Amino acid sequence: MGTHKIQGEFQGEERRVFMRYLLRDLRAMEHILANGLLEEGVRRVGAEQEMFLLDRHNLAAPAALDVLKRVNDPHFTTELGLFNLEMNLDPLLFGGDCLSRMEEQLQGLLGKLRASIADLDVKALLTGILPTIRKSDLGLENMVPLPRYQALNQAMSRMRGGAYEFYIKGLDEILVKHDSVMVEACNASFQVHFQVGASEFANLYNIAQVVAGPLLACATNSPLLFGRRLWAETRIALFQQAVDTRSVGHHLRESSPRVTFGNSWVKESVLELYKEDISRFRTLVGTGLDEDPFEALARGEAPQLKALRLHNGTVYRWNRACYGIMNGKPHLRIENRVMPSGPSVADEIANAAFWFGMVSGLAFKYEDITKVTEFEHAKMNFVAAARGGLGAHMTWLEGEELPAPRLILDRLLPLAEEGLAKAGVDQADRDRYLGLIRERVGSGRTGTRWILQSLAGMKEQGTQGERLNAVTAAMLERQQEGTPVAAWELASLAEGGGWKQNYLKVEQYMTTDLFTVHADDPVDLVANLMEWQRIRHVPVEDSQHKLIGLISYRAILRLMARGTLERNRDGLCAADIMKRDPAVIGPEMSTLRAIELMRRLAVGCLPVVQDGKLVGLVTEHDFMDIAAELLEQKLKE
Repeated sequence: MGTHKIQGEFQGEERRVFMRYLLRDLRAMEHILANGLLEEGVRRVGAEQEMFLLDRHNLAAPAALDVLKRVNDPHFTTELGLFNLEMNLDPLLFGGDCLSRMEEQLQGLLGKLRASIADLDVKALLTGILPTIRKSDLGLENMVPLPRYQALNQAMSRMRGGAYEFYIKGLDEILVKHDSVMVEACNASFQVHFQVGASEFANLYNIAQVVAGPLLACATNSPLLFGRRLWAETRIALFQQAVDTRSVGHHLRESSPRVTFGNSWVKESVLELYKEDISRFRTLVGTGLDEDPFEALARGEAPQLKALRLHNGTVYRWNRACYGIMNGKPHLRIENRVMPSGPSVADEIANAAFWFGMVSGLAFKYEDITKVTEFEHAKMNFVAAARGGLGAHMTWLEGEELPAPRLILDRLLPLAEEGLAKAGVDQADRDRYLGLIRERVGSGRTGTRWILQSLAGMKEQGTQGERLNAVTAAMLERQQEGTPVAAWELASLAEGGGWKQNYLKVEQYMTTDLFTVHADDPVDLVANLMEWQRIRHVPVEDSQHKLIGLISYRAILRLMARGTLERNRDGLCAADIMKRDPAVIGPEMSTLRAIELMRRLAVGCLPVVQDGKLVGLVTEHDFMDIAAELLEQKLKE
């Protein structure tokens, strides 16, 4: 979408006009294929690097527009969120030292970026999902103010007809609603492109589907969302749900989400993918169209096919077919969207090398990969990898079942080595990048496992916000050092910068694991909850999780002192003793304001409410550790 001047969602006649252009582009594509006009016999590779911008507290920094002005380089562009950035590498001929050259350019551009923004107090981090991302970062005020993003959000929201709902279950689970497509901005990927010929497209695309699962298993780097431990690569589930235009009732139908692995093999040509996407997915946005592709073809020029490319850009296959033009010659590419951003540049290039090698190796061995495996196995492997990473069990060719590490080490790395060698990739590059995959899989240390092991090592230390901040800070430091993730030391709490960076806003430390009661629950239950869970405040909410009152331990003590609790044990309910309409705060409130409010109201607890629903609690106990540290410092002075 970034290459088009989007005018907004089309309705009525405008939509019909766009659809006519789209169908004409498709016919032009048929003509191009039928007459052999696509570039053949040339392999090029390229990549797109997405990243997050961080402030000095390691939180999302909505600074993309300032950063782009400062860096002033056409390789950089916006993504959906103001805290996102995208960087595009130059295409290279596949072979020789292309992989090390890709790494060199990526490192060079990142170095230029970091030098350009150093005085802005902004940092760039490569990671699939930012560990410190907060739901409050996802408001429309943090969307890049360009028409194409606004039009996409409006179109998808209108098509959904309601809130965006997210449910992902892993070690923890998350169930949350949001009012815009901005949740998509939680994701950052390292997308690689592989130019292929028209005659070989079907087999190479199917091979890309086959190897997607094993590739993802060893590349996972996104286990967290809002502090919850979910899938090994949570991006996969989150992105699908973030741009899913189906309403809940439609999920029982045979309908596909706009983010999809696909439903079957490609049998003959890329046209099958384009036709399926046009058939299944309505056009979301439009652009001014003034090209007759057949007139361009008559002049001997490559048509832009703007309508086809725009529609293709709003259907997010994990392996996507792309039409492009280079040096006046049209070509086809397979765009791999599977791999997350990070954890290091070297790891990313290793992932790319592994993918290029597997696709090339299988293409040399099989003229039709579909004869030795089933589509369902490829799709099942992909989902298993997204959920379990290296812990996934996979079904390989001819039905062979293997754990992911054994499949990668025993079958796929030798295959990738052979594929890269036959493609003419230098021995030094093959040894370096495939060696990194071998070390990562052999040690079991993917980005995901490093994050989870780091958090586990800090389990009894600090708040959740401090731990997430420490992981983010450590990731940034190790990434800048350039070491691959297999060699990373685990993060320590001290790397997070202490409590000062982690008590800026209420949402960084509020308690979200809540024990609540309903108004008609007996007081006995309230008293027992306080004793069992060692808590001093119990919120009272209705069936819709709306806060209607708050009960403090003082209220229970007063009942006991008066003998009321003993005399009326069977008759008292939570509604009889709760404080109605207690003071509440939002998760974005600053800590200073929260403390001031507690002192002014002389309360020891503030419920945190968002969109009318109870989402957390802040109590005076949350500040005890900080108070102790400050007191110790003052006494030493």
